[in-house]
Amino acid sequence: MTYENLGQGALDYFPCRYGKSKLLFRGPRKRMAGEFLAMIGGTETYGKFIEKPFPALVSEGIGVESVNFGCVNAGVDVFSNEPVVIEACVKARVTVVQVVGAQNMSNRFYAVHPRRNDRFLRASTLLKTVFREVDFTDFSFTKHLLTTLQTVSEERFNIVRDELKEAWIARMKLLLDKIEGKTVLLWFADRAPDDASSPDGLGRDPLFVDRAMIEAIRPIVTEVVEVVPSAQALAKGTKGMLYSPMEEPAANELMGLMAHEEVARALIEPLRRLI
Repeated sequence: MTYENLGQGALDYFPCRYGKSKLLFRGPRKRMAGEFLAMIGGTETYGKFIEKPFPALVSEGIGVESVNFGCVNAGVDVFSNEPVVIEACVKARVTVVQVVGAQNMSNRFYAVHPRRNDRFLRASTLLKTVFREVDFTDFSFTKHLLTTLQTVSEERFNIVRDELKEAWIARMKLLLDKIEGKTVLLWFADRAPDDASSPDGLGRDPLFVDRAMIEAIRPIVTEVVEVVPSAQALAKGTKGMLYSPMEEPAANELMGLMAHEEVARALIEPLRRLI
């Protein structure tokens, strides 16, 4: 189902803000009065091109309000540095934390935009020293930067990748410590954490995150839920997604409606136990 079938305004995300936050979240805006769930994560949690992403489906299935704090292309930084989100998570009965990639966060080698974490801002002196031959003014996005570094030197790129993996663990621990309450760590990807293989390129999302990294933070979350969509769900592709013709390439890269339904089913029972 595409934009042409439904006409203008096929999918309204009802963008909204909470408190003094500068971040735009998916609406409609929730009051956060009484019992509610907080959902933080990246593009999948936000539900890009999905009319009812898994946070909404979970809310319907449990009968408890779910506040969607998903951000497109988010890294861990966008949540750990946002007091409004942390305050909401502390008040929530349970917070679901989607595993996001390690590339979109500031680290010893480069800095990213504080709200649009996929935007590369600047290289550190350290990175400029390691990759003297690279002109860093050429980059606007983290993946473009990392792909180029890998092409220039696989050996030196591995140093950057290892830094990102270590920084991800540290930032996730910091985020989870701030939340304080019950947390469910959600793995939602087309691969298991044990499968980091990639025929070429940087790898598969969530970028650079593997089983060892999940196990490193398991002791500080209440529960871990891992969902790798079924072959049937993946085969559905973009069926049921709402997007314009220009957005089709982006839609093809994302999880579809059936995958979101599978995630919702996997979350409902553990959340019922924790509420």
